[in-house]
Amino acid sequence: MPDLENGFGDRPEDAAETIRLSRESGIVGGSIEDASGDAAAPIYDIGLAKERMLAAVEAARALPYKFTLTGRAENFLWGRPDLGDTIERLQAYQEAGADVLYAPGLKTREDIASVVSSLDRPVNVVMGLTGAQLGLEDLSRIGVKRISVGSSLQRAALGAFLRAAKEMAAKSTFTYAAEAALPKDVTPIFDAYLSRS
Repeated sequence: MPDLENGFGDRPEDAAETIRLSRESGIVGGSIEDASGDAAAPIYDIGLAKERMLAAVEAARALPYKFTLTGRAENFLWGRPDLGDTIERLQAYQEAGADVLYAPGLKTREDIASVVSSLDRPVNVVMGLTGAQLGLEDLSRIGVKRISVGSSLQRAALGAFLRAAKEMAAKSTFTYAAEAALPKDVTPIFDAYLSRS
């Protein structure tokens, strides 16, 4: 599901227009976040954030197909680890009509459980960041309905690349190759993808 950032503008109308324009690309869902992009005030005031979500919801409901809209509360990603405010924001986005609620960056199992128990809509969490390292079974028990991995797969691949480069530079050895993917494992993935296009 695409991250539609803050709707590419501060006004509620910008969030709504982003949802409307998504129809042209065939997107059937996306998220609108409350991060402003302004370093001096990185999170929108909750009143404006809710207005923006209301406008996005209205635009999503006007589309001729089901559009799954996720409301994102970005506090924890912007140095504002205020769980109470994060829950209040998610509740406001729920009241506005968001289909899924998401607060990326929650650090503990307890915080995730508090968010889930405070809402009536499906909750998304991100794994692969620092903090809580929970598996699917544990997250399901808590009540999480959707899991994102963000950029963690890309970062894991880059980490392997950097470890290999450091090994070659420091030791002039190549033992990293023992964990490298083999062409026989990778080729079928690309073949399957190409056969669908």
